[in-house]
Amino acid sequence: MKILRQERKIRKKLMKKNKYFKYYGFLSFLIFVCLYFLFPLRAQSAFKLPQPEKLKLSNGLTVFYLYNPGLPLVSFRLLISGTGTAFEQPELDGLANLTADMLLKGAGKMSAEEIAEAIDFMGASLDFSASEEYILGSGECLSEHLERLLQIAADCLISPWFEEEEFKKEQTRRIDMVKAIKDNPGQAVRYYFLKAYFDSHPLGHISVGTEISLAKIKLEDIRAFYKQRYRPDQTLMAVVGQIEKEKLLKLLEASFGRWKATGPVPSASLPPLPSPKGKTIVLVDKPDATQAYFILGSPGHRMGDEISPAAQVMNTLWGGRFTSWLNTELRIKRGLTYGASSSLQSWKPGGIFRASSYTKNDQLKEMLSITMDLLKKGRKEGFGAEEVESARNYVLGQFPPTLETNASKAMAYVRLAFYGLGFDYYDRYLDRIDRITREEVNWAAVRLLPQENFVLVVVGRAEEVREALRQLGPIKEKKITDPGF
Repeated sequence: MKILRQERKIRKKLMKKNKYFKYYGFLSFLIFVCLYFLFPLRAQSAFKLPQPEKLKLSNGLTVFYLYNPGLPLVSFRLLISGTGTAFEQPELDGLANLTADMLLKGAGKMSAEEIAEAIDFMGASLDFSASEEYILGSGECLSEHLERLLQIAADCLISPWFEEEEFKKEQTRRIDMVKAIKDNPGQAVRYYFLKAYFDSHPLGHISVGTEISLAKIKLEDIRAFYKQRYRPDQTLMAVVGQIEKEKLLKLLEASFGRWKATGPVPSASLPPLPSPKGKTIVLVDKPDATQAYFILGSPGHRMGDEISPAAQVMNTLWGGRFTSWLNTELRIKRGLTYGASSSLQSWKPGGIFRASSYTKNDQLKEMLSITMDLLKKGRKEGFGAEEVESARNYVLGQFPPTLETNASKAMAYVRLAFYGLGFDYYDRYLDRIDRITREEVNWAAVRLLPQENFVLVVVGRAEEVREALRQLGPIKEKKITDPGF
């Protein structure tokens, strides 16, 4: 959604420059809508992600390039391996995101305010954020402003200021953010779940940090993390839009080509993910909570695993769409909640399956009982042929539109390259979805829907939900007022 909002913003800027743009833009949109609804789903499954051209800068930075003449817009994505939250020092949760945010707080010859003003003046966007395995830089602008935006982005990565005053402001803001998260059980449960499931594994690091970890982080920690892990030879970049290759290479060499790697390459590998043995049940007491929020998690699959297409169809049926089993039973039929869902998340070493929802404290027992029954039903009975056909069409219909923009293509290129999946991965993935069988989907259900080995975390009023959880097994209790997650 952020990508689409940014392109709409740039389109508005273009409209001011060209009085005919609005007319032709509407006409193009109308044609697209007509084609989208007239063509059958099987035609959509034939979507092909364009192959980018691979370029290499003199400093080893890899760039994937695709020329798109449609509009005078350019988007880029920049991924640096080994810089995500999983590579923070122990007990310094939040370091990776804090480092990424500090990149825009003064760099090169520009202060934080000057950087923000320059980006706003161009009607552009520039952002850096950390995920678990990498940090991601993203930028969008009109083609005429690309040179300036690349210079600013390069300065942020090559010569960030990391000033004490900006650091203190950001540190304080994040500590306040953690307090706000704990006051919102719907947000807090996600972080309590991460700690309960991953424990000391690097993927259990809390991206926003904790009250304890944020107070421990010093400016020297940020500078050391940056110096060790931010490197051009560990960076993948993708540029998509209306910019000629020769011109782009000159702009990139003049900006990012100045970035030099020093010292040995740090490790960017992660250990195998933990696998729950038996039931781990954690209750976080929030005495003023009127509703209880839960997340139930179990092992999933690694990124690019052969089970992925079948798992996607299975998850769509069980909890991945509005008409899924889980949402139908908990929301539509019984009115226990306004939302219930499940998801699959994958990384290089593995992944997790998660189911989540919320309800009144005194209705949690019923909700969890239904959830457990649906997990059992998925494993034992599986899904019918018509259900599988419906989910298959749903996935095929939803997927292609997510790769239509310059920004989404650029993002796809860096992620596919990072995970080593090949740029034809989505073509192969959709082809497998199109041919998936009921037997494959039900096999995925047996493998991925948990029975006895899972982690369940509930945030709610303990005195009202404790007995419901005791019927599932032993409980470990925490207080939401305790430091950390």
